Parts: sequence; structure tokens; C-alpha cells
Amino acid sequence: MKNKNFASLVLASFFFFVVTGFASDLSIKTKIMPLDQIHAGMRGVAYTVFQGTMPESMEVEVLGILRDVNGPKGDVILVRLHGAKVEYTGVVAGMSGSPVYIDGKLVGALAFRIGEFSKEPIAGVTPIQEMLEIGELDRSKPNDIEPASAKGPQVTTKTAAPGIGSAPEGYKDYLTPIDTPLVFSGFSSQAFQQFSPQFQAAGIVPVMGAGSVSPGAKQPEPLVPGSSISAVLVRGDMNIAATCTVTYLDASHLLACGHPLMQFGNVDLPMDKADVLATLPSPANAFKIVNTTEQVGAFVQDRHTGILGVFNKQPQMIPVTLSIHGVTRPKTFHYEVLDNSKLTPLAMMATVFSALQGVNEYGEDTTYRLDGRIQVNGYPDVEVKDMFAPGDGGQPTGVLVALSLGDRFGRIFDNSYVVPNIRGVDLSFDLVNDRRSARLESARTDVTEARPGDEVMVEAVLRPYRGERIVRRIPIRVPTSASKGMLRILVSDGDTLDRIRSSGLPMGRQLDLGSIIAVLNKEHSNDRLYVSLLEADPEAMVQDKVMPTLPLSVMNVMDGMRGTQDMVVLGESSVNEASTPLDYQISGAQIIALTVK
Repeated sequence: MKNKNFASLVLASFFFFVVTGFASDLSIKTKIMPLDQIHAGMRGVAYTVFQGTMPESMEVEVLGILRDVNGPKGDVILVRLHGAKVEYTGVVAGMSGSPVYIDGKLVGALAFRIGEFSKEPIAGVTPIQEMLEIGELDRSKPNDIEPASAKGPQVTTKTAAPGIGSAPEGYKDYLTPIDTPLVFSGFSSQAFQQFSPQFQAAGIVPVMGAGSVSPGAKQPEPLVPGSSISAVLVRGDMNIAATCTVTYLDASHLLACGHPLMQFGNVDLPMDKADVLATLPSPANAFKIVNTTEQVGAFVQDRHTGILGVFNKQPQMIPVTLSIHGVTRPKTFHYEVLDNSKLTPLAMMATVFSALQGVNEYGEDTTYRLDGRIQVNGYPDVEVKDMFAPGDGGQPTGVLVALSLGDRFGRIFDNSYVVPNIRGVDLSFDLVNDRRSARLESARTDVTEARPGDEVMVEAVLRPYRGERIVRRIPIRVPTSASKGMLRILVSDGDTLDRIRSSGLPMGRQLDLGSIIAVLNKEHSNDRLYVSLLEADPEAMVQDKVMPTLPLSVMNVMDGMRGTQDMVVLGESSVNEASTPLDYQISGAQIIALTVK
């Protein structure tokens, strides 16, 4: 046993030299052991951090090979871990990626746990050969780096896939990826509870209280196989990060986890060092409590057998500035979120809701005035201007704000033409400690008949929440081109008008990004009351362009193009529109019939 411990220390010292000596001697390479040379009864050593930054050794006993259990040709090496610490803690979240060596050769990464409430630290190992395949997918590596098959192992990263191992009802899977929980810090518990189901649906296990992110903190200790490493999704005044273990590294690259983080393929996430404060043992859910520290590069691949990072690469994040006014002390939050079509909208919703709820002035009757913009490189800014007041739906107002922003981001990303390059987000909120909502109670016109060119006065009565009725008179002119017959006057809030205008629109992915942004910028604010004249003649919408009052012959031709991606024919045309501002969130709609003589 003493000889084995001595060998482990020698091996650890060797890898420390390999990592720190790469600059002067690139000829030192880690040898790997192919899967066909591994058999039951072999013994080796694995490395992980239990506390601090220095990896500690665990003895490994090979129990056998599980064939095709991680997908087709996805073999897993079944091992039993030995050692005082691992036998006490068991297989813990954050341990995935821990490198396993036999006879000084790298075998693979701890990546799977077996069963639940296991009394023994039995784990599954992803073979290193499968992890090295990730390097073949990396387009960021220098041209002088040859494929792993030609020059030996290249850096690759493995992370435990949170949520991927959670089996739905109906069957039981005893082989599950070791959790890599996404640790939230700077979030309120209400925000965490509100949006954790959406994160879980995206394949993420969100947790609070199991660590924090300190991007400015220095960690002078070098990374070595077995070190803890973090992938950061949000950083700044609010943070989201996932931590696993380094499997292998060279001068340029790093492999970790042994299974996917979210299996998004190409990614661009900050790669940060991590300091383990403690390892918490538990038969049900053992995990590491981790502080994420200084950035060393970026993760660029999130694949089936691990994640791959590149040293000294700056990831492209989306900077967000969020200001809150109308409070005792105005607050400004600065943070960055990942640039990803699936998670960016969700991260924006969670961060905005948490920031709004984190001020003392937050309450059930709080109303928000929002004025902001989303900057997309090469396109006009997406204007974000709206008002949100408590309603009767049961959702907190802050959630309604978050959902509205998430919808905008989702539509920006949801197109089949280009990947949007979002350069920044600026959001400014004015808080009003009052429930400023008003419902349209009635609407009428001063005439029932009119001629083309006549001005019609629309009188609307609105009922504010616990307030006196408000009367507004809005003039609107009948177009000189209006046809004889029935004309409908729609008196409504902005949301109703937008729903009517977009009722036949194709899905956002069928529009190009410029058209999506144009549509977003044409949407109506909900703190105004709108009057729209609707004529029975159809109109066509080509992407974001409107062609009103089409002749029947033209409509018949264009109606046959409904199946195309950017063509929509609507049953009636909007021939004029007027509005009046109100310092209330307006809801409700009414239709008035007007005869054009």
C-alpha cells in the first residue's frame, strides 16, 4: 500500500511538471491506454479535489467493461474507488472528469454513478479515446496541432450532464451521469423557484447555496489533471456556473467532465479555475461546494463525452446593464450572459426578475415602466418600451416583465438565416408603488355613418383599478380611398392589436433577422389606447411589409402563396390608426361598426 501511495505522489508530480513545463518542452506527452487493453482486476489511481485546489489520489479497481451502455458503441469502464475520503463521501457531484490512470497511462474520466443511495463508491469511466474525438470537432485549435490519433492525446474537457441522467417515469436507469449542478448566486429564492422548472426542462439541475463566482479572485495554482474547473453561463452582479474536473490538458486545450454539460455542440463559455471549499457527503446527493475564480480561457465544445476548452480565449458574452429608478436609492446591475439560442432567453428572464425583486420597493402593487434596447450587430436596435402593472392572472408583475423580455430574445434567436450577434442590452425601469392598470369599459362614435375623408370622433371610457372613470376622445379620419360599405373600428390595447396583426404570421424562424427586428419594433406599447379602422378588403404581409386593401384578382393570386415562408394573406386591412397615451397599462377591446357612404 505504501508503494502505491508513493507511486501516486510521483504520478501527481509528473503531471504537475507536464503542465507547467509545456512552454519549454512540448515533447512530453501523456500516454493513453486503449480500452481493449483494460480488463477486470486491474488497479490504478484517479485524482480529484476534495478541498482547496490540489487534487488528491483515489485508488481504482477495474470491475469490468459495460458495452454499449452510453449509446451505440458507447462503452463504459466500471470501477470501484478506494480510499478513506472517497469511501466516506461516495461519488459526488463535481467529481465527473476526474482522470483515471493505470500503469501511468490515462484511461479515461470518472463520469457516471451507479444506482441511488449506493453504499459503495462504484463509478463509470468514459474511455479517453472517446473524449479525444471532441478535439477533432474543435475549429479553434492552431493549425500546427495535429489530431489526437496522429500525435497522441489532445486536450479535451468533460463535464457531468445535469439532468441528462434523470430518468422519466416508466423506467429506471441505474447508470446516470454524475451531476454537474448549475450553481446560482446573486439570485433571490423566489426567482430561483420561479424559473428552476424551465432550467430543468433545458437539462440543467439548478442549485443555490453550493458555491459562488468571484471572477476577479486570483488563483495562482496551475491547473493539472484532477483540478476543478468551471463553465460560467452568467457572471457579474448575478452568476451561474457549473463545475466539474479536468481530465487532460496540454499547452492550448483542456478536456473535462466525461459527459456533456448540456450537449449544445459548439459553445462559447468562460472557463474559470475553481476552489473547492468543502465536499459534502450524502448517500442521496453528495456534492462539492465551490468558489469559481479567475478565467483562463473559454469552453468551445459541449459534446456527448465531455467538454473542450481553449486557453487564453475570450468568450463572447452579452453585456447587460439594468437600471432601476423610482426607488429610495437607484440601483444599477452589470452582468454578462451566455450567447446561446436556448439558454440566453431563460437567463435574461431569471436575472431580470431577480433584480426587480431584489429592491426594497418591490411589492404586489408595484408597476414598472420599461424603456430599453437590445443592440444587434448590423441591424437597428430592438426597442423595448412597455408598462407592466399587476393584473388578475396571479403571476407576479416581475414575472410578466421577465416573460416579455424572454419572448423578445427568443424571437431574435429563432430564425433560420443568421446567428444574431447581440452586442449589448440596456434596460431601464421606473418603479411606481401603485397598481396603474385600467380596463376599457365602453367605446362609441359621434356618428354611425361617414364619407371618405371625414373625421370620426371616438369616445372611450376606461376604468382604472380603484379609481374614477377616465374619458378619452380620439379623432380618426376615414381614408379617402375607403370603399362604400361597412367599416369596423377597433378600440383596443396594444397587445390585442398585435395579436390581430400577427394572427396569420409565420413562425419567427421563417422570417429573416431584419424582418423579425422590424416586426418587434412595430409592436404597440400597452400604455396607450389605440383606435384602428379595419376594412373588409384583404391585405398581404410579405415578411414585415404590409400591402393593404388588395383587389380581389391580386388577392386570389397571392392567396395561393400562403404556404411560402414569408407570405401571409389576412382577411381584412388596417387602413388607419390613431392612439392616445395613458399612464396606465391598458387592457380590453371593443368593436364599433361604421357605415361608409
